[in-house]
Amino acid sequence: MTEATASERRSRRGGGRDARRAIRSAASSMSKPFITRSVPVYDVLSDEGAEIIENNAEIILEETGIDFKDDPEALAILKDAGADIKGERVRFPRGMCRQLCQTAPSEFTQYARNPERSVQIGGNNTVFAPVYGPPFVRDLDGERRYATIEDFRNIVKLVYMLPGLHHSGGTVCEPVDLPVPKRHLEMLYTHMRFSDKPYMGSVTAASRAEDSVAMSRILFGEEFVANNCVMISLINANSPMTWDDTMLGALKVNARAGQAVITTPFILAGAMSPVSVAGTLAQTLAEAMSGIAFTQLINPGTPVVFGSFASSMSMQTGAPTFGTPEPAMVLYGCAKLARRLGVPFRSGGSLTGSKTADAQAAYESAHTILPTVLGGTNFVLHGAGWMEGGLVSDYRKIILDADQLTMMDRMVGGIDMSENGQAMDAIEEIGPGKHFLGSSHTQRNFEDAFWRSEMADNTTFEQWSADGAIESAKRAESRAIKMLAEYEIPAIDPAVDEALIEFVAKRMEELPNAEY
Repeated sequence: MTEATASERRSRRGGGRDARRAIRSAASSMSKPFITRSVPVYDVLSDEGAEIIENNAEIILEETGIDFKDDPEALAILKDAGADIKGERVRFPRGMCRQLCQTAPSEFTQYARNPERSVQIGGNNTVFAPVYGPPFVRDLDGERRYATIEDFRNIVKLVYMLPGLHHSGGTVCEPVDLPVPKRHLEMLYTHMRFSDKPYMGSVTAASRAEDSVAMSRILFGEEFVANNCVMISLINANSPMTWDDTMLGALKVNARAGQAVITTPFILAGAMSPVSVAGTLAQTLAEAMSGIAFTQLINPGTPVVFGSFASSMSMQTGAPTFGTPEPAMVLYGCAKLARRLGVPFRSGGSLTGSKTADAQAAYESAHTILPTVLGGTNFVLHGAGWMEGGLVSDYRKIILDADQLTMMDRMVGGIDMSENGQAMDAIEEIGPGKHFLGSSHTQRNFEDAFWRSEMADNTTFEQWSADGAIESAKRAESRAIKMLAEYEIPAIDPAVDEALIEFVAKRMEELPNAEY
């Protein structure tokens, strides 16, 4: 028998790795639809400190007040509930907001059209959703450009196929090739048709929130939507201490339909809040509580998530910075304040200011996702794909981030203290001076004993070099291309799909191509 050539040997080794990776991928695709914590949260804020922050937030609500801009209906509702209104400034009597927040559920289910994909938001659970909002993408040719609806569909397909991401998300990128008044229709249909994971609604106008609810009723049925949460939407405060009419309009639509909202102060500390962690915590709590309270005035019992997005900034340039200690402290503190308030918490992600999927991106993302998970965040937006301070959705980084997210279940799963986990039989079998590789225990557990990355290369330098010296971003690019080529659209009731298509077509005809 002739000796195999070096290239043939490399091919066989590569094929073996690919086969093993395929087996692991098949197993991981059947993973749980969300993560459930089995260990305590990491807490950096004492109970005494939390009480001080809560008192300061009450002072802000009662004395400084919150602006509810350009929404007379909101002001009338708040006045009837007992708030003090002067112009558009709303001041809340001490304890009013906290009392109203008590009707919000501490935990709720967001249903997916595939029941096996439904997620439980709150309690000890963590749900990962992808990047949200960027107008640009970095595509698989490495080009940074404006996003299109084709990019939007590609990202939804990738997220659908990635077990590290539990949620399809919302505006995974902004498809600027479609008219602003109409693009939400194609975006929502993409989530509903090309994935069967839970999704987010449109909030850029009250009418678009209404379209989101209407399409959800087509997908799930009117009666089901009337009695269940099938959609969650991001309602950002216009920090500092302001809610604008666009966000309030979308909030009211969703609350009246019983659909979940995330009331999130969006803060660049030093510009939109004080530079101190404690000051930012007090302002964030005041803003979030005012939004939660208003939601409960609209429809008591509506699911609401306490949101926090806080970044630090360069005091030299004014640019936002990520992966720094101060936003992590804000995250830990807000998570505790949300638990004390009795509502789920949203924050975090895999955030970076880097321009490419380089070491900076990896470090900064790691320093945001770890506090996110350790702090007990329940709903994680920007879990994968965020680049350049939120300006770019990066195909490669979606793959790399999602791979890291699959590790987080192990991080919060705790230590296995079962008989198998204690492994006393292995210690007795092997004894002193031998290795455990051949033990019965190792043979039983080797396939899933340790978390393994799908994207890391752990071969020798020689093997890595022989295989082409491919770096992580290039490996992620290759995987994304392969995944998109192998994507299979999830099944849907043809009658439901036809009804969705008809609704989109009708609304496309009714809506203008430009906003006036």
